[in-house]
Amino acid sequence: MAEEGRADAQLFGLLSNLLQQVETLTNQEEVELRAKIEALGLEVTKVPPKPSVHLDEMQIAKELDKLSEKLDDLDEKISSTMASDPQVQSLLSSTADVWMPVITASSDERRNFTAPTGDGNNGKEEKNPDS
Repeated sequence: MAEEGRADAQLFGLLSNLLQQVETLTNQEEVELRAKIEALGLEVTKVPPKPSVHLDEMQIAKELDKLSEKLDDLDEKISSTMASDPQVQSLLSSTADVWMPVITASSDERRNFTAPTGDGNNGKEEKNPDS
């Protein structure tokens, strides 16, 4: 289970390394992209607050419809990008073991995540025989 708690750290370590490679290749600092990655890291580790008002079935259905629409839009963007760029498809496929656990995490699993700190270690020492 320690590996699941480190899923976000692995993902953001990968994103940081990719960003560094891009910056090295282009000789340009990607400040905006780095800020977006950091914001995404904070968003991923958020645990939804308990609602102060209980929703009825119709309200829940409306919220689920909104989320489904957002996921459909995201799926379309990813699918079209993968179809048009084999490098994107290769990158996403080869790194799925890093990003899939993060985006499919339940709220309980998210509680085990830690916010990225930039040092790649997040201040935690965990045993991981694979590293």
